[in-house]
Amino acid sequence: MVSQVEECKVQGPGIANHAQKLSEIDVYLAACMERAKVVIPAPQHTETPVYLGATAGMRLLRMKNGYLASKILAVVTSSISNYPFDFQGARIITGQEEGAYGWITTNYLLGRFTQKSSWFNLKPTGGEPQETYGALDLGGASTQITFVPKDKTMESPDNTLHFRLYGRDYSVYTHSFLCYGKDQALLQKLAKDVRNTDGTISDPCFHPGYQRKMVLADLYESPCTRKFETFLQFDEIIIQGTGNYQQCQQSILQLFNTSYCPYSHCAFDGIFLPPVQGDFGAFSAFYYVMEFLNLTSNEHLSPKKMTDMMEEFCSQPWEKLQVYFSDVNENYLSEYCFSGTYILTLLLNGYHFTAETWKNIHFMGKVRSTSVGWTLGYMLNLTNMIPAEEPPSAPLSHSTYVFLMVFFSLILVIVVLVGIFAFHKPSFFWKDVV
Repeated sequence: MVSQVEECKVQGPGIANHAQKLSEIDVYLAACMERAKVVIPAPQHTETPVYLGATAGMRLLRMKNGYLASKILAVVTSSISNYPFDFQGARIITGQEEGAYGWITTNYLLGRFTQKSSWFNLKPTGGEPQETYGALDLGGASTQITFVPKDKTMESPDNTLHFRLYGRDYSVYTHSFLCYGKDQALLQKLAKDVRNTDGTISDPCFHPGYQRKMVLADLYESPCTRKFETFLQFDEIIIQGTGNYQQCQQSILQLFNTSYCPYSHCAFDGIFLPPVQGDFGAFSAFYYVMEFLNLTSNEHLSPKKMTDMMEEFCSQPWEKLQVYFSDVNENYLSEYCFSGTYILTLLLNGYHFTAETWKNIHFMGKVRSTSVGWTLGYMLNLTNMIPAEEPPSAPLSHSTYVFLMVFFSLILVIVVLVGIFAFHKPSFFWKDVV
């Protein structure tokens, strides 16, 4: 079992935000690379592989400017190659890969790819594998849903991946919704809402008393907001919070186009989604946001209870929150109302979880002291650490297994009888010797 020894979080936004500041990438990566030099023993530096996988932020940049995306990867490659590790390259992974690697990580850490160990591990293999968990991943630019559906006949082959892991075959549904990560979803909402204003948005997704200014051109920089772009008479927008959960949810719902579905079941935007089934691990921003809002407790909260708590949170005056959460970055703090509302809306109205299936969602930060996310699955795949076939382990035939079980049972019976006989001997064995 692979375990996490150390975690180092790079400060600031992702590497895609350094498109205009390529010279800063060395400094951006330095802290974590230097930390790796300390944590990994020096004799093992040259044999330690290092991988860099870029996700949705870089996928968006590539859509916008392929040259800049390639330039960033080149600078990253040059920077990491200066360290004494075995650098294996930097690449932008696809949305499908991101979803699949998150699913692999979740089930690997939960031990779902192997059978439950039986008595002395003597039981012959060949039975049904354990049920796998689905994976729900939320980042800033995209969200992924991946699981093994009940109906194995997929209506959309593009959303199907086939794996053979530990001797088992898995047909997995996965889809990555680019532009529906929490940050890009907020930009979409603002670009949609600003169209019918004079530049001032009364926004129910921000707390009462909160105000933010934003350059209009920055709003339309993202490929995700271009569908809302229109000619406006102003260059700056002002966001004024009103703090109303229900109105915020209604505004978010308008981002999900559910008017068209060419399949028997869809998520939104005409994307095939089989009915969700089984347990799900929800990680990354799903976990971080809900943990901050105190919605990840062991007492499994219903959607109704979570909605009530979100209504209460969003209605809190901004000044009060600034005092209560004085140690939290104000930009992050201001967006928790939107992010929490977005998560509930996405899960219930986008992915169609019900009050019943909601009970199967488990918000996960770490499992076995290892962070849940796509990165471990990415590394396991690249290093071939998950075998396609079940590793050999002194295989026993069924007849041998039965024989051993009967043999050990007989030995146990004999031991018990000898014990009884020893402690309850007949009286003639205890006659005095004259």
